[in-house]
Amino acid sequence: MRRLHLSCPAGFEQPRLLHIARRHCPSFSPLLSFSTTTRILSHHPAQPQPHLRIHPTTGRMTRTQEPVITSVTNLPTSEAKWITLQKISYLDQTGKERTWEVASRKTRAKSAGVDAVAMGNILLHPSRPASTLLVIQYRPPLDAYTVEWPAGLIDEGETAEQAAVREFKEETGYECEVVSVSPVQAADPGLSSANMKMVMVEVRLGEEEELPEQRLEDGEHIQRVVVPLAELYDRLVDYSQKERTVVAAKLFHFAAGMHFAATQAAKYGL
Repeated sequence: MRRLHLSCPAGFEQPRLLHIARRHCPSFSPLLSFSTTTRILSHHPAQPQPHLRIHPTTGRMTRTQEPVITSVTNLPTSEAKWITLQKISYLDQTGKERTWEVASRKTRAKSAGVDAVAMGNILLHPSRPASTLLVIQYRPPLDAYTVEWPAGLIDEGETAEQAAVREFKEETGYECEVVSVSPVQAADPGLSSANMKMVMVEVRLGEEEELPEQRLEDGEHIQRVVVPLAELYDRLVDYSQKERTVVAAKLFHFAAGMHFAATQAAKYGL
């Protein structure tokens, strides 16, 4: 028997969910209680497992499946669209000649001199604790789902602030206000010349405001999760223990810093 996963937003009416599910899969039988993600068993054996996802505002159902890597081959750098591989020759501190292999992006905006932005974000609600919005998406290099803050490449002619506002709107649906912008940071200095800026943004929510519609590009499948800041570290530790799930370093470092300051402040005079 094949497992058919039916995903819906929290608060989605169960009768409406049942109606939509039966319309798309007449033979299904609901065996488990409803929650933010409802699992339903039905149909015939097949791999990979399919999913049915319900759009939070339109109610339309999209059929998806678990991503599967079908092949891995060596890529000549002349055929690469986004990155290139280079060999650096240099003299070290003792004057000895050495070499280093480095991966570089081909897309760096000359106007900004920076590859990308990541949007640390704070959601402010009138009657709830401050929270942050995380995105979960499949990353082929890891063959896993990563838990991250929203992020994206800077387009030519954009500033880091402009790119952050645009990308945050696309991935989360929210309009945001820039609070601060970091200096240029190395993304992975032992492997790549890629760099980025951390842009902290703020979103002010209404009392009954619903999760807005995303503006995703073709091929983007991004799940949004809102987590209270006070719970962020523990939630990320929980995510790290899930199968096929990895927490992005930038996000975990932020949460670990908050956790360290909160638990070790007295010891280190913070």
